[in-house]
Amino acid sequence: MSKKLLAVTLGILTAVGGFVDIGDLVESGVVGARYGMALVWVTVLGVLGICVYADMSGRVVAVSGRPVFDLIRERLGPRMALLNLAGSFLITLLTVSAEIGGVALTIELASGVDRLVWVLPIGVLVWLVVWRVGFERMETGFGLGGLAIGVFAVAIFFLHPDWSSLGAQIAGLAPPADQALPTYAYHAVALFASAMTPYEVFFFSSGGVEEGWKVKDLPVQRANVLLGFPLGGLLAISIMACAAVVLFPAGVDVGQLSQIVLPVTLALGTAGLVIVLIGIFAATFGAALETGLSSGYMLAQYFGWDWGKRRAPRNAARFHVTVAAGLLVAVLVVQTGLDPVGLTEISLIFSAVALPLTYLPVLIVANDREYLGKHANGRFSNIVGFAMLVVIAVAAVVAIPLMIFTGAGQ
Repeated sequence: MSKKLLAVTLGILTAVGGFVDIGDLVESGVVGARYGMALVWVTVLGVLGICVYADMSGRVVAVSGRPVFDLIRERLGPRMALLNLAGSFLITLLTVSAEIGGVALTIELASGVDRLVWVLPIGVLVWLVVWRVGFERMETGFGLGGLAIGVFAVAIFFLHPDWSSLGAQIAGLAPPADQALPTYAYHAVALFASAMTPYEVFFFSSGGVEEGWKVKDLPVQRANVLLGFPLGGLLAISIMACAAVVLFPAGVDVGQLSQIVLPVTLALGTAGLVIVLIGIFAATFGAALETGLSSGYMLAQYFGWDWGKRRAPRNAARFHVTVAAGLLVAVLVVQTGLDPVGLTEISLIFSAVALPLTYLPVLIVANDREYLGKHANGRFSNIVGFAMLVVIAVAAVVAIPLMIFTGAGQ
């Protein structure tokens, strides 16, 4: 019993660490400062979507013993899978660049030393953790650290907000009168993409293979999904709420990480700032690990290479080289001096464009009884999955036009 409880706990911690990455941190702070709580419904929708599709990918792994991307190639053919690979791989490289930039920003905020000094050491450290630290230890360590972001939820109460005003913002479902609807729609798409970043299902399913999930583990896998991702969503809403209480009334437009953590500092002082920086460091570093590994998982599973964090580099050389090369590219991108916050916004919009390439194949494979038998999707999963796919398709179609028309949400 205690072993099962530990497995659920580890899954919850991993989901929280993966969900509240630099994308969620930045976009939740941006929309909270600009729109108050008017976009909470998007976060709720994103949590529902990632729960449905993470559950599908988890069932695929537990029943077939194979990760989702591996089955996508077999089920849809190499050409369709190659399109999926190209879109998801490029977005994942962009995302890992944003995560490394987020770690560097966090250290800059804590130390006062320019973020570019830290980029290369961070990239090397991520690679060393991928190479040398065990999978469960990696999950647990950075998942526990990421829980420190819960200080945002504590800070809300110390800020003594007008709860009726926050409730009215949530119920309003519309931008303030002085905000343009296209810009509101742009940020809604970015916020939705931050909850459903493509790498999440690839890492979740590949991690299930790494941990050896079987059919008997389905209840634990589902508990991981239904507890972990909603908890991550609540943390993202807490970040939004803090921005809505402090920054929204002041008319502050968020463009820096220091602005996102400001409400915690005002509420809890230096201790709060220390805790929130620890949480952001752990969450973004953990996400850098997940995205870095995901780039290797994708290529290895498509081309049929030996792969896995548990495998020694000499036994899965191409997988480990791919991960290292992806991290090197990400370091070089960030080292150019690109603003990590701006890079995050761009990565989210292109993630939105790539979402159908990721989630349509998952829905198809989860319905294949040849692989899943009685564990294939039921009516409820298909109804919700198809409804979410419609939302995903709409977000993908409008993302680039909205970015161009609004000047990337300006």
